Amino acid sequence: MSRKKAGGIDWNKDHQEAEEAAMYQICVKGLLDNKWESWFKGFTLSQEGKNTVLTGPVPDQSALHGLLAVIRDLGLPLLSVNQVQGEGGNR
Repeated sequence: MSRKKAGGIDWNKDHQEAEEAAMYQICVKGLLDNKWESWFKGFTLSQEGKNTVLTGPVPDQSALHGLLAVIRDLGLPLLSVNQVQGEGGNR
């Protein structure tokens, strides 16, 4: 299996529809500007204090692990991962 380049991955492509995906908030240490949004398609980036929160749909556990691997590979210190809304609107 070949590994895709991290930049620009569409986390919802080839997976369930975004409406069925669980919503996650992933907090990383440091302030990321808008240029980083291309690395995390489908996610919004917001700043809270000296940290950045990525919020968006994650269709399944495989996609979540892939997203966390990209964060690791970019050297971004991971502070928290929270599911904020479950599949079908349930938490």
